[in-house]
Amino acid sequence: MTNHNTAIPTTTAPKNRDVLISGASVAGPVLAYWLRRHGFRPVVVERAPALRDGGYAVDFRGEAHLSVLRRMGVLDALEAVRTGTGSMSYVNAAGKPQATLPADLFAGDLEILRGDLARVLYDATKDDAEYVFGDSVASLTEDPDGVTVTFERGAPRRFGLVIGADGLHSHTRRLAFGPEERFVKHLGVYCAIFTTANHLGLDHTGHAYRTAGRLVAMYSSRHNAEAKAVFYFGSPALGLDRKDVPRQQAVLTEQFAGTGWQSDRLLDDMRHAPDFYFDSVAQVRMDSWTRGRVALVGDAACCPSSLSGMGSGLALVGAYVLAGELAAADGDHTVAFARYEAEMRAYAEGCRKMGDGVARLMVPDSRLTASFLNRYYKIMPYLPGKNMAAKIARRTAENITLRDYAA
Repeated sequence: MTNHNTAIPTTTAPKNRDVLISGASVAGPVLAYWLRRHGFRPVVVERAPALRDGGYAVDFRGEAHLSVLRRMGVLDALEAVRTGTGSMSYVNAAGKPQATLPADLFAGDLEILRGDLARVLYDATKDDAEYVFGDSVASLTEDPDGVTVTFERGAPRRFGLVIGADGLHSHTRRLAFGPEERFVKHLGVYCAIFTTANHLGLDHTGHAYRTAGRLVAMYSSRHNAEAKAVFYFGSPALGLDRKDVPRQQAVLTEQFAGTGWQSDRLLDDMRHAPDFYFDSVAQVRMDSWTRGRVALVGDAACCPSSLSGMGSGLALVGAYVLAGELAAADGDHTVAFARYEAEMRAYAEGCRKMGDGVARLMVPDSRLTASFLNRYYKIMPYLPGKNMAAKIARRTAENITLRDYAA
């Protein structure tokens, strides 16, 4: 992997040179990369003790996404660990394929496991950005000259700016903007995912089984050496503790036990999975992503939902634009933050719309609707508009013109 992560020469250091970034998943490392390139000194703090492995597959599509990865010099490294997932087949209770959806609809131009993506981005930035694992922001106190940040474990520090890149349940957003319930909208669906054995022998593909209000799927990963098990079920907000894994697994068992196909086998595997993940499918909707010297980026600002297929691409582009606008404004956050929102608003709204309505299609609430969709998918390859969904996704992903901030 070619690492271009050296600062672009500048005649003077930018204002607000020291920037704290909360979150080391996607948006955080990308932002750190570009801030360092533009002469800033980024510090990334991550609550987890180390990079999080596992997670679902995420995808990038279109030149807007690929151009940022290419400019970062990480595209080749990502290509080396891409999933290579092909089409997805819907199956009946006996496992017989009933309909097949094309790869472009699910995997875009580049699909990669979230944990692998985080590792590549970290490797591209670790030598030039300071990373602090196993800690998190406790409080933010802003004054005319900067922000005093206290941490759960480390000593207080001063920064010119603080950026929340800490995901759907952003702690930075809660501290600077208010309670999560003001901004996070539950879409009526819950999701669980974990790693399991590829006992179906899937070859760069996946199978999904859908009933009313529920969907269970498996797709191969790491070149068929393992598989990911995915569960979706419809439900109003349950108010579950995000750290209470036993209760989450109990809810999943209540929902899927006896459902059919591979459900019971996968529920047994779930109890031994090293990377069980459970969460609401939700969107973040905010009137503003910035307040004073604090800004949000990626899912923390505008999560379009995990079903949109746009979350990681939106985080990538948002981090590039935010860093670029700070550089263009010589670190003046009052100017840069306004330009960042102006550049990103329409793009983020388009990505959010991709997530609207997908939940109802993934887990229809009636047996009749589920049966209709299964039959529709069966004949879809023969219909004139068979590639329409993939084309809409690509058009949405490319609906932004990125400035060359280095120039």
